[in-house]
Amino acid sequence: MDQFDNLEKHTQWGIDVLEKYIKFVKERTEIELSYAKQLRNLSKKYQPKKNSKEEEEYRYTSTRAFLATLNEMNDYAGQHEVISENMTSLIIGELTRYVQELKQERKSHFHDGRKAQQHIETCWKQLEASKRRFERDCKEADRAQQYFEKMDADINVTKADVEKARQQAQLRHQMAEDSKAEYSSTLQKFNSEQHDHYYTHIPNIFQKIQEMEERRIVRIGESMKTFADVDRQVIPIIGKCLDEITKAAESVDHKNDSQMVIEAFKSGFEPPGDVDFEDFTQPMKRTVSESSLSNSRGDGKYEPKFGGKSKGKLWPFIKKNKGAGPEDFSNLPPEQRRKKLQQKVDELNKDIQKEMDQRDALTKMKDVYIKNPQMGDAASVDHRLSELEQNIEKLRLEVQKFEGWLADVEGRLPARTEQARRQSGLYEAQNTSAVNSCAQDRESPDGSYTEEQSQETEMKVPATDFDDEFDDEEPLPTIGTCKALYTFEGQNEGTISVAEGEMLYVIEEDKGDGWTRIRRNEDEEGYVPTSYVEVYLDKNAKDS
Repeated sequence: MDQFDNLEKHTQWGIDVLEKYIKFVKERTEIELSYAKQLRNLSKKYQPKKNSKEEEEYRYTSTRAFLATLNEMNDYAGQHEVISENMTSLIIGELTRYVQELKQERKSHFHDGRKAQQHIETCWKQLEASKRRFERDCKEADRAQQYFEKMDADINVTKADVEKARQQAQLRHQMAEDSKAEYSSTLQKFNSEQHDHYYTHIPNIFQKIQEMEERRIVRIGESMKTFADVDRQVIPIIGKCLDEITKAAESVDHKNDSQMVIEAFKSGFEPPGDVDFEDFTQPMKRTVSESSLSNSRGDGKYEPKFGGKSKGKLWPFIKKNKGAGPEDFSNLPPEQRRKKLQQKVDELNKDIQKEMDQRDALTKMKDVYIKNPQMGDAASVDHRLSELEQNIEKLRLEVQKFEGWLADVEGRLPARTEQARRQSGLYEAQNTSAVNSCAQDRESPDGSYTEEQSQETEMKVPATDFDDEFDDEEPLPTIGTCKALYTFEGQNEGTISVAEGEMLYVIEEDKGDGWTRIRRNEDEEGYVPTSYVEVYLDKNAKDS
């Protein structure tokens, strides 16, 4: 019993340990939730935006593997949320309820202990009171006996006084005997209570406190085991996420990606043939080699304009198309044009299907209205059905128009091998949205293209519409000067060769395509790479 206070302190410490562990697990769950949230935000941040150019980039195996990684990281984050939820329900919730029960049980046990202690203390006080009363009565009896003997020995005392003293002594002796009996009874009762207190009541209370403490220790141990099990349960799923990331990484195919780039950017143009030798000693007859990309003059005669300057240009250097391209995409190379036209046909067919679905739905609605007039007026949908029929007819005419252009361009494309045809079909199935740009080495300084005649026949185009578009132009004014930083060999028609350190006139700035148009003299002008020259624009040209 002397350790009762220490036990009370120890059990309170045990409850404090439980509450501390609950707080620890709660903070762990908050960390898991925060980590999961950050992982989800990270995955969302790098997801491609829908209907954007960035989404088109995910047709390659490497970018698809990255997308798979982002999706798996999202699932990975979900497992950390599962950890948080399970720890909250299985540990925090259960232990919080148990702590409340433990506090009540502890309070009850120590209340019983204090009650037993108060009872034994009360018994002890009763014993002490009985003892003191017995002692007092014994002393009183002795004094009464001594007084009686003194009175009995004195001859001067009357017989009545002696009798009175004798009766008083007897009375005191009787009182002492009664106190003795009471003291004996109280002592016996106290010894019994004390025995029960120290050998029954207090041991039982201590046993209950011990069992309570042992249950607390077992419970915190089980909670720690649950803490580990919650983590262990998600390990297989996390492992699957990591396996999927590894599988996605192993699916990266560099050959496949390279072939997709080739399919996406090939133009369909045949390389130009050899340029024929022009014998200026004979009457001037200029011919164009078969499959050459240069535009021929109609009658083969060389007709210099603006001081004998040749204005013919290869397809990369034609006049820029202002605004949107033509409806039939004739400004694109054949292969790119074919893909664009095919994409347009597919889009129109989807639109037709949507309109037909609406028409069918309205037709069914009209039938219902006819059978059940109370549900609606059948004539109310006639106007909308008429509009849908007109829309479908317009779309079908559009499809026919684009299919005609598509058949035309497919007939003029060089025959592809069966293997190339299969590869093209594979990549177009993987990526239905066609790439609108073509290869950099096929792009002109002004970003446009010419449409070639069939490469299977000899290219002889009358120099009427195309050449007159350029030959009738006035010469462009100079807007500044430039200095050649490097030597450039202008091998393609439309370009001009320059030597390092040479000073020339600028007649057209770089439009963002990496080429600047310059002039050496009245007869020589052409394009050079902007990075090859240092441009000094006139102040008036800059202001304008």
